[in-house]
Amino acid sequence: MTYDEGLAERIRERLGGDPAITEKHMFGGVAFLYRGNMAVGVTGDDLMVRVGPDATDAALARPGARVFDMTGRPMRGWVVVAGTVIGEDEVLDGWLAEGRGFAAGLPPK
Repeated sequence: MTYDEGLAERIRERLGGDPAITEKHMFGGVAFLYRGNMAVGVTGDDLMVRVGPDATDAALARPGARVFDMTGRPMRGWVVVAGTVIGEDEVLDGWLAEGRGFAAGLPPK
């Protein structure tokens, strides 16, 4: 599976200045980790965001968000955001902040 390299580059531009961010190819796409914990990623044309179990329902209520399900089992604490709704930088920035914020609350790996 290929992924939207343009979206990945937009994420790199926004997160690349943070030395705690690393990048790893996984899930047929690319993931961005904060202190070793996955925060966001790109799969296909969409954005994966780690929001945590307590924030999943609120995240799913936002435009373009759906359950993250790669294996037939939904992953609570994760959402996928349609690439069509993250065209505006402010929308993308909000999701990136949410994913990085959750990962920042986890112990470093």
